[in-house]
Amino acid sequence: MKKVIIQLGTLTCPSCMQKIEQGLSQQTGVEKVKVLFNASKVKVEINEKDIQPEDLSKTIEALGYDVEGMKVKELA
Repeated sequence: MKKVIIQLGTLTCPSCMQKIEQGLSQQTGVEKVKVLFNASKVKVEINEKDIQPEDLSKTIEALGYDVEGMKVKELA
């Protein structure tokens, strides 16, 4: 399992948050998704056997949002 923290461009409305959470949670291998609206960050726990961090960025960008950075950490 990995924890991925994605820095987004500024989110402008709460519906943006819901759209990103729904889009990512539908991906195979995504275990948990939390969008931090005020910080414009997304925290995602993934099973790297099914999905890679780069796939998360592609999904977010396909939804129309900018990805400005990403950090990946191993979960114990």
